[in-house]
Amino acid sequence: MLGYYQLLLEIAIDSERGAVKRLEAMESCRDFVDWLGPDASSSVFILLDNPTDLMSVSAVSRSWRRLVIANRFCKALCFRMCPEFSNLTFVVEACSALTSEAGSSSCAEWKNLEREHRVYSYLSRSITSVVRKRDCIFRAIRASSTDNFPIESIENTLVPSNHVGMRSSYWSSEGQSDPEVPETLTYRLLSELCVVNEILIQPFEAYFQPENPIYSAKTVRFRMGHSRLPLETSIGIQGEASADNNYEWTYISPEFHMLQENTLQSFKLPRPAVCVGGILQIELLGRVQVQQSDGLYYICVCHVKVLGHSLKTRHFDVDFIKASREMVLTWRPEAEDCSSDDSEAQDSPVGHVTCVTSRTAMAPPLSEYFLGVAESTSDDEPLL
Repeated sequence: MLGYYQLLLEIAIDSERGAVKRLEAMESCRDFVDWLGPDASSSVFILLDNPTDLMSVSAVSRSWRRLVIANRFCKALCFRMCPEFSNLTFVVEACSALTSEAGSSSCAEWKNLEREHRVYSYLSRSITSVVRKRDCIFRAIRASSTDNFPIESIENTLVPSNHVGMRSSYWSSEGQSDPEVPETLTYRLLSELCVVNEILIQPFEAYFQPENPIYSAKTVRFRMGHSRLPLETSIGIQGEASADNNYEWTYISPEFHMLQENTLQSFKLPRPAVCVGGILQIELLGRVQVQQSDGLYYICVCHVKVLGHSLKTRHFDVDFIKASREMVLTWRPEAEDCSSDDSEAQDSPVGHVTCVTSRTAMAPPLSEYFLGVAESTSDDEPLL
């Protein structure tokens, strides 16, 4: 029995010695931020390309957090990830009366930097959240031309089949003698902030014509943005003049080659793009098929899908400043989440200059991620 207690005592002494050695090693270590200095440390932190990593860095210590916030690394990363936000001039936290540019003292300026850090951290995390992709089209707005309205209207592209009963379902452009005349299809997405990953388009095969011609385009390109008008133009008005100048585009994709095949063709964007304003336009560039009956070139599409996810809650509002390209982002951290069903998106006008709330679901609160990781700089100020 004595040997048993002696063994326990030796284990305890060894554990205490190990703890002392670890403590001495910690005391001899230096914070590399202090060792490198703020300039060199900033050059390291700016290389982080994941918002979760950047938020983890800001939770290591108060000095690291101050370095991240003071240099606006979260804002810079958000802009690198999504250049669509480059015209975001102001950031407003609904629970505060100050914007990110307000403040007449160093204390007020630091509060604004902390506020900006919280907003961009939450926004970046929401954009990169892994969620199930779904069709983000809410409704069709207009086509640049329609051959036989309403039988061949843009509304038919929302039907997932090229047949409805005994009738073919597709959109057809007007015929053109010049094969280089482009066409556009414009859609309203589920909310004013949607992350788009890929677009699916199926050209139409006219099985009722000789040799079953497929009226595809040569190439396709995508634009995303918001409307400059207080109200959207009427849907599907035949002969309506081009409305391209009614929109402010914040994202334009590269051109993709379209196959002359009757299949649902996938066009994946080089990176997930945020549609700020809820408007997506498909540009169909070049015509490849002549209709035998009149010798004119047509483009016909039977189905369109936009895959991605909506930044879905009342946490974010986007305001567009009239007569300029500037935007204002309002964050409501205390807002209750709306229904996660995107079908409840409001059929509200796009392109106003007052805020429209995106009725969508968001990532979990970031406070849960950092719970217990680091202390806040004040009793009533959250870490992020």
